[in-house]
Amino acid sequence: MAGALDGLKVLDLSRVLAGPWASQLLGDLGADVVKVERPGAGDDTRTWGPPWVKDAHGQDTRQAAYFQCANRNKRSIAIDMATAEGQALIRELAAQADVVLENFKVGGLKTYGLDYESLKAINPRLIYCSITGFGQTGPYAERAGYDFLIQGLGGLMSLTGRPHGEDGAGPQKVGVALVDVMTGLYATIGILAALNHRHTTGEGQFIDLALLDVQVAALANQAASFLTTGVAPRRMGNAHPTIVPYQDFPTADGDMILAIGNDGQFSRFCAAAGHPEWASDARFSTNPARVAHRAVLIPLLRQATVMKTTAEWIALLESQAVPCGPINRLNEVFTDPQVQARGLRIDVTHPHFGSVPGVACPLRFSGSPVSYRQAPPQLGEHTVAICQEWLHRSDEPL
Repeated sequence: MAGALDGLKVLDLSRVLAGPWASQLLGDLGADVVKVERPGAGDDTRTWGPPWVKDAHGQDTRQAAYFQCANRNKRSIAIDMATAEGQALIRELAAQADVVLENFKVGGLKTYGLDYESLKAINPRLIYCSITGFGQTGPYAERAGYDFLIQGLGGLMSLTGRPHGEDGAGPQKVGVALVDVMTGLYATIGILAALNHRHTTGEGQFIDLALLDVQVAALANQAASFLTTGVAPRRMGNAHPTIVPYQDFPTADGDMILAIGNDGQFSRFCAAAGHPEWASDARFSTNPARVAHRAVLIPLLRQATVMKTTAEWIALLESQAVPCGPINRLNEVFTDPQVQARGLRIDVTHPHFGSVPGVACPLRFSGSPVSYRQAPPQLGEHTVAICQEWLHRSDEPL
């Protein structure tokens, strides 16, 4: 079956993660994504290794695993946009595109005549999504922005890490470039919204998307708490500011997570733990009371949880409909029966390496399923084919 975005043409001028994450998702949904890369170098992440992808013989290919995570379902065209010929070729491609995606610094593409106004003049229906660190306006607009910097500046690191006073306390970034990933998702949402607007009005438009804006927007309940009280939340490790117990606990052989979200779940946990009296204790019987008496309750729970293994607790608490779970390393994630049942590990056929592993798109459609048609491309692998299909040119383009 055709993908949901079958027939959509996306010209991807972005690199690293936020932009490529968005264009990969569009490609998963069926769009024809053309990735423009620098001749001889390509996307920066091609060399962000080790680790490297292995070929069919188990040998390193010098193709970084990082690049593979965000570049399937794309075709690569090598164009030097610093030359007049390269700029002209990109404009030809943009004239045929539905979407242009880029993450250059503010004003960076205007020098080449590849900014929105220039391309809009030749393709008024164009959706042009620009991803920057800080947006097109404001005192920081000219600055380069990277995920790590934004996690610090945007407040996420002030909320992440062990509490003040504990061993190892201090600000901590998230273990993946979460701001880049979230920005890629917001970019995809924005592009789809703009396409629907074009469907009803015939008009293209410009999308100004900033990593900092995304980071602040994603502060969610923590931002709402601050705006309501004027008090800045502080790091709490794995504990939750307004739900108790909702954190990690030690077991006889490791750790587990309790994610108790209501009083009924807490009562069932207490009974399973052999302490039904906790559920009727006025200090613990309701969530607001448990939050107020966190310092008393958590040590009591820790004394109880160390009496069984993680597996024993999970089996017991799942039978009582108490949300709990292990803290898995990635080798355990990909052998988890639910992860395997959902097919979250995929292998995409590669014309040079045999196949490359990856993680499935989480979207499940009943009528227009996601497909994995193209492994992450070699640099410039499709230059001639793209020019033939998009521009109907049979000659070598550059």
